[in-house]
Amino acid sequence: MTGHIHISEVGPRDGLQSIDRVMHLDAKKAWIKAEAEAGVSEIEVGSFVPPKLLPQMADTAELVAFAKTLPDLEVVALIPNLKGAERAIAAGVDKMSIPFSMSETHSINNVRKDHPAMLAEIRPIAELVAEQPEDKRPHFEVGLSTAFGCTIEGPVDEDQVVRLAEASMEAGVAEVGLSDTTGYANPEQVRRLVRKVKAAVGADKLNTLHLHNTRGLGLANVVAGLEEGITTFDASLGGLGGCPFAPGASGNIVTEDLVFMLEAMGYETGIDLEKLLKVREIIAEALPGEPLYGFTPDAGLPLGFREAA
Repeated sequence: MTGHIHISEVGPRDGLQSIDRVMHLDAKKAWIKAEAEAGVSEIEVGSFVPPKLLPQMADTAELVAFAKTLPDLEVVALIPNLKGAERAIAAGVDKMSIPFSMSETHSINNVRKDHPAMLAEIRPIAELVAEQPEDKRPHFEVGLSTAFGCTIEGPVDEDQVVRLAEASMEAGVAEVGLSDTTGYANPEQVRRLVRKVKAAVGADKLNTLHLHNTRGLGLANVVAGLEEGITTFDASLGGLGGCPFAPGASGNIVTEDLVFMLEAMGYETGIDLEKLLKVREIIAEALPGEPLYGFTPDAGLPLGFREAA
């Protein structure tokens, strides 16, 4: 297997929003800078949500400004609504993503909107993006969250996911991504749903998977995604993160383990794995006692290991 696979680091957002402590701004900057220097080319630095809801994300605009000074880094932020999109655009993000839960109950709990209300929110954001000068227009993606199952509703109908993916594209977004917010997915389900959504919206409009390792299937699901042509995977350094509005949905894919697997399989990620492993020290120092996960950091690189590049 050969080819380039894009890894999007989501730890500074998805990881930090899921823990009670607030990481100091200087430590976040050091984390982002170190990952960029290790070759990570896309980092989700935070989310533009009200600080009273997630104080961990209160400094996102400052982080965007800092991250924009780093060469060759695509700066990403999550937005919950139109107001968040306005703030993200003003901050200068390169890419922004809005979560659209395929479980209506989860959507109401997460952003207080049912499916029709979410589509009504997405359309004016897409219009706002289209109004921006071409050189300042962020890439706008909808993350189809709880696409593989929900801790509140249980199974999510795949035809509903397809229908809402099509509706999102019709609302004007650039592309959709599939998110296993709750860690329910299995490889066969990943293959099946990726095929269905690609067939509905176009193969080039679904490139990203956001997978969790809650039940140990994260990397197996990555392989299934690779087999279906997925080229971008979200991951979190040290496996930090989950979803505060989906009980028990812990366990983002560990960035270090994902990079090791892909490079060992012959894919190029552009990431220096030894440098990446050292970034954990920044988190460990800033958040003493916070559990960090990953088999590769614990076991080390095997004798004779060579990165694909």
